[in-house]
Amino acid sequence: MRIGELARRAGTTVKAVRYYESLGLIAPARLANGYRDCTGDDVRLVREIRSLHGLGIPVERTRPFLECLAAGSAHADDCPASLASYREAIDELGERIEALTARRATLITQLNAAAHRGSGAGAAEASGSRAEDYLTLPAGLPAPEADGAAEHLPGTRMPGLALPGTAGRAVRLDRLGPRRAVIYVYPLTGRPGTDLPEGWSSIPGARGCTAEACGFRDHFRDLLEAGAGRVFGLSSQDAGYQSEVVERLGLPFAMLSDPAFDLAEALGLPTFEAGGTRLYKRLTMIVRDGVIEHVFHPVFPPDQHAEQVLIWLRENPPAEPAVRGGAGAPPSRRKPGGGTAPAAPMVPA
Repeated sequence: MRIGELARRAGTTVKAVRYYESLGLIAPARLANGYRDCTGDDVRLVREIRSLHGLGIPVERTRPFLECLAAGSAHADDCPASLASYREAIDELGERIEALTARRATLITQLNAAAHRGSGAGAAEASGSRAEDYLTLPAGLPAPEADGAAEHLPGTRMPGLALPGTAGRAVRLDRLGPRRAVIYVYPLTGRPGTDLPEGWSSIPGARGCTAEACGFRDHFRDLLEAGAGRVFGLSSQDAGYQSEVVERLGLPFAMLSDPAFDLAEALGLPTFEAGGTRLYKRLTMIVRDGVIEHVFHPVFPPDQHAEQVLIWLRENPPAEPAVRGGAGAPPSRRKPGGGTAPAAPMVPA
C-alpha cells in the first residue's frame, strides 16, 4: 500500500502521515525503489493517533498508546503507560478549564462594574448597604476552640470521591495532580435576600464565609505564584447555589458541592448543626499528589485566612518527592510540624 492510500484509509493527509513518520510514531517498510510499503497495521496506528489527538492529546505524546498496540495489546489503552497519559491529559485540561473559568469570572466582574458605574444600583453597592452584611465581620465574633478534630488528617490519602464543581465538571479529589491544591471547607455562604440560621454570629467559627471566599479571590494569583496548583472552596451547599456565588463574587476558582457529606464520612471531617441543618466546620487542607500535607483548623478570623495560607505556602516550599504513604507513612517523610495549624489570634474585622 502506498502512502496516499494509507492517508485515504486513515482519513488524513499525506503530509500528516509524513509528519507522524518523522516523529518515529509509524515506520512503514521501504521497497527496493524507495517507495513506502504501508500495511493495515500502519493504518490502525494513524487512526489511533488521529483519535487521540482529537481528544486533546498532542501527537508527540501518543507514543505510549502506539507502543501498547505494538506489544500486542488489543486496545491502545490497555497498558499502564497509556492510563498515565490519560491522567496527565485530564490534569492539563482541568488546569485550562480553571484558567478559563478565572478569566470568565474576571470578565463578569468587570462587566458588572462597568454596567453599574455611576448608576443608583452601583452607588448603593459601593456603599455596602447590603454586601456589608456579608463582607464586613462585626467586632467581637467568638473564636472557635482548638478541638483537635483535624489532627488525624495530615498524611492521609484523599478518597476517590468525585464532587460536582461550578466549572461544570466533577472533580476527583484523589487526582488533583502533583502540585499543591488548596481546599478550604466552610459552613455556608450567605447572599442577599437569604436569611442565615438564627444566632449565626454567635456560633464560634460560623460567620465569615463570604469574606473568606473574597480573601481567596483577592489572593488567588499570589497563591498560584507561591506554588498552589489549584484552589477550591467546598461546602454542603448545592452546585446551583454555589454557581451563583461564584458569579456574584467574581471567584476565579471552582467551588465543590458535598450535600451528602461524603467527604466528611470518608475523612472524619468535623461538622456542626445550626438551625436544624448539618454544616461543615471551617478548615483548610493542603493536598499534594493525593495526600493531605497540611491542615488549618480552627480557622480564625476567616477574612484573613487566605493570607495565612499564602504565608504557609511561601514558608514551606514542597520537598521532593511528595508524600505517598497515606495515613501510615513514616513520620520522616512528613513535613516537620505538618499537623494542624494553631488558632490565629483574634483580630476584630
